[in-house]
Amino acid sequence: MSANYRIVGKSHPRFDAVGKVTGKAIYGTDFVLPGMLHGKLCRSSQPNARIKALHVDAARRMPGVRAIVTAADVPCERYGSFIKDMEVFAAERVRYIGQPIAGVVARSAAEAEAAAAAIVVEYEALPAVFDPEAALAPDAPRVHEDLLQYKAMPTVRREGNISNRARLIYGDVEAGFARSDRIFTHRYSTCMVHPGYTEPRAAVATWDGDGRYTVWSNTQLPFEAQNTLADILMVPASQVRVICTVIGGGFGGKLRLGVEHYVAVMAKACGRPVKMVTSTEEEMTTAYPRQPVIVELKTGVSADGRILAKQGRIIVDTGATSGSGVGVGSSSALILAGPYRIPNLLIEGLAVYTNKTPTGSFRAPSGPQANFAVEAQMDAIAEAIGLDPLEFRLRNILRDGDVAPNGQQLGKVSLEECLRKAADAIGWADRKPGPWRGKGIACSWWTTTSGSSGVYVKVDPDGKVVMNTGCAEIGTGALTGAAMVLAEDLGVAVDDISIVSADSTATPFDYGAQGSRTAFAVGNACRAAVVILRQQALAAAAKRLDVAEDKLTLADGKVSGEGKSLSLADIARGLQLSGGGLIAHGTFIAPPTMYDAKRSENMVITTLNSPSFHAHAAEVSVDPQTGEVRIEDYVVAQDVGFAINPIYVEGQIEGGVMQGLGQALSEEIVYRDGRVLNANLTDYKMPTAVDAPRIRSILVECPSESGPFGAKGVGEPPVIEPPATIANAVAAACGCRIADLPITAEKVAAALQA
Repeated sequence: MSANYRIVGKSHPRFDAVGKVTGKAIYGTDFVLPGMLHGKLCRSSQPNARIKALHVDAARRMPGVRAIVTAADVPCERYGSFIKDMEVFAAERVRYIGQPIAGVVARSAAEAEAAAAAIVVEYEALPAVFDPEAALAPDAPRVHEDLLQYKAMPTVRREGNISNRARLIYGDVEAGFARSDRIFTHRYSTCMVHPGYTEPRAAVATWDGDGRYTVWSNTQLPFEAQNTLADILMVPASQVRVICTVIGGGFGGKLRLGVEHYVAVMAKACGRPVKMVTSTEEEMTTAYPRQPVIVELKTGVSADGRILAKQGRIIVDTGATSGSGVGVGSSSALILAGPYRIPNLLIEGLAVYTNKTPTGSFRAPSGPQANFAVEAQMDAIAEAIGLDPLEFRLRNILRDGDVAPNGQQLGKVSLEECLRKAADAIGWADRKPGPWRGKGIACSWWTTTSGSSGVYVKVDPDGKVVMNTGCAEIGTGALTGAAMVLAEDLGVAVDDISIVSADSTATPFDYGAQGSRTAFAVGNACRAAVVILRQQALAAAAKRLDVAEDKLTLADGKVSGEGKSLSLADIARGLQLSGGGLIAHGTFIAPPTMYDAKRSENMVITTLNSPSFHAHAAEVSVDPQTGEVRIEDYVVAQDVGFAINPIYVEGQIEGGVMQGLGQALSEEIVYRDGRVLNANLTDYKMPTAVDAPRIRSILVECPSESGPFGAKGVGEPPVIEPPATIANAVAAACGCRIADLPITAEKVAAALQA
């Protein structure tokens, strides 16, 4: 498809590459201001307790201390995205180990940390609950006793320790089970995992004395950070400016406020700039990890292998606050339904509070957990009814023109192509190539997050182009892809474009770097801006060249027609003097969410305007003595719509697979009585480059009707299937099916012995 274009569809270096490899890029951890102080937090040592007394006098007298802040210094009581159940500092009660109680500002980070450790908190311990199923019991301790009094979005349904309940309903599931020849029930569970970004959360804040705050942060969402900070500080949003530094990875873990609100409060308290950077221990105990879940599935099939009914429930452990769990609990219903034709569905998602760290929106929220359950069960059913797992999927997948589980009419569905290409590449015909070796396959679908994106595009008098966007570059290269779209449409070289991004005051609004939407949405906004720029350029050139507009074309950095031409630089210079310059504002707003209200109760569903389909396949070997799993080969066939920048699309796929393999085989934040036992990167087993297997990417291009040049979101899908793919391959290799993640050597060895 790329042969028809000058720029898009061809690999191009990232705009931020030189700064990052030379060390010139200024990350949040690098950022400094003159006279800057440092902040640290005093955190709870109890999972659930009343605060009887808070003693700060000794800490206040320690060397270098400039201020101590508590809940009394914070204007608002609670904040939050779906439910306002979060406190900046705990005032009367703590609900998880690590919850901030006070903040210390000092000359150095070491002095601040020492003073924070000197703060004494007197507690009255309260009963706590750490298991989400136990939290559902009527007599379970309430994580939030006043939950119904909290402000919340009107669609949220809460009760007891449930922060939200959502259901996806279609057909008559009981009638479907009655018609089924076989019914299968399975239970799966996953654990809490960290997003694994390289750079910890960091921010610097100033307060100018007139009530205006400026925050430099490595947040993924500068505009949400601005609005949330305004809520917390109880000032108009215009009095809060958020500027993104270079970001050392996010993966959803930096969507919500990390330390920005603390440094803002501290900066006002001491009248000086304040910086805060989280430690590794803080990252492992108080960041926004992926939610652990419990999934129960009941599926009915016919004798010829058609799925007739599915009932499922996913219990999402959101920790002590709802965070993103409200949305995760509901969006997981689409993944639990799967990309399959199922005439009768009843899927329920519960977001449940426990006295553990709040969780967040780690890359493809709900995707890996729900897909692990669905695709592991698909293999188990196929084995039980005597069908090849690939054939069983092909008999049930969605096809062109089908209606999706949420009610959307689908266009072209590329799933069969993805499945067959992945299977062919892994050599599926020889599914068990030797003793203790086996191959697994899994498939799924994913959506592109909605929301609006705006860009300002300006052509300078020298012909160079500035793309001004409110979206942050979080390491994916997506803004480079958007700039390539701009260069293609505007008829200029990619190297003629520079990018200004992510400043809540200086750049247009963007919904944020999340949900596989950046290149998709910002690229479309650039295309909208070019339409206006082209009109301006042609109109100006028509007057100066005395040629009718419909005889002119814009290409190769100039407007030409009837043997005459003007460069964009000439046009921009002229318009700068007579018309304010050659500049345009482009906006893209994703199509509205499409779902059938009769099928969905209280669901937060991202738009399915451009669903992507994908299939993964792997070959593994299992050591029968130790249970160690070795990945021999891994293949991804992903429908990307159109690969704007192929090398970085492949990079996203490889990186996503590695993150998924970490969740599949080794990563787990281990809790005991509400306390993290492995709060370091030695005991938390995150895979590194030396652990990476061979990963082969097959780019399937089934164009989206609404993406730029047909592109679809690509960042999140690769992380979804690895847990299920590996689980299925391990089962094929050794006959043991592990139903709870991660699939460690110890679990495999124990299963083999059993």
